[in-house]
Amino acid sequence: MNKIHPLACVSPEAKLGDNIEVGPFAFIDANVEIGDGCRILNGATIYSYVKMGKDCTVFPGAVVGAIPQDLKFEGEESRVEIGDRVNIRECATINRGTAASGKYVTRVGSDTLIMSYAHIAHDCTVGNHCIIVSYTGLAGETDIDDWVTLGGRSMCHQFTKVGTHAFVAASTKLVKDVPPYVLVGREPAVFEGVNRVGLLRRGFSEEEVNLIKEFYDTIYFKGMNVSQALEFIEANYPQSVIRDTIVNFIRGSKRGILSKPRMGR
Repeated sequence: MNKIHPLACVSPEAKLGDNIEVGPFAFIDANVEIGDGCRILNGATIYSYVKMGKDCTVFPGAVVGAIPQDLKFEGEESRVEIGDRVNIRECATINRGTAASGKYVTRVGSDTLIMSYAHIAHDCTVGNHCIIVSYTGLAGETDIDDWVTLGGRSMCHQFTKVGTHAFVAASTKLVKDVPPYVLVGREPAVFEGVNRVGLLRRGFSEEEVNLIKEFYDTIYFKGMNVSQALEFIEANYPQSVIRDTIVNFIRGSKRGILSKPRMGR
């Protein structure tokens, strides 16, 4: 049974699942689908063309599905798709996709936390189990893989990609792609090592973490360019999910990956 406050504004064309809670002054537009067990708290706004999974919570002041802040947007039908068990905290914003990108959709995966005042722009993709900390901004068409943490006030340039299990320090400005399993910090942003603590917490073994370190030592510190380093890794290490995740991400990078730390800094 749904609990919809009499002061909420819910379109009769919205599709609500079971056990939905809608607080006072919340707004849910037409062409919205909200899964079972979601809570849309007081003053939250869900605009049209949003599809939300199960057991999500949208906190006061958050806005999901507003039109893109992109001058190329011409009113086309585009979407926001949210997974299951996503928490969208106070005053966070998630914009719809655009035709210009060819994607038409902004996606947020399951079990992700989007903290207060974070912004996810048009056509972004955020994976599962991510943490987007307060005041973080993702420009259009940013791709964030699973298990990524973006520290508070970090900024992602449009088209930036962040690989799985990466940890980005607070107030970091990303203009290059962040490869998987790494730590990122400083200004300008540079490779700061392997995300050892995060990986061990998530069940990676010491041997796997040490292997990842060997890969990045080869890429950054053995005097080879990136192409040579990737060829060396493929020639000298057996195929594995970890090896291929790193190699395929770097080979597919269009912006190029982070630089290594500069000496004397």
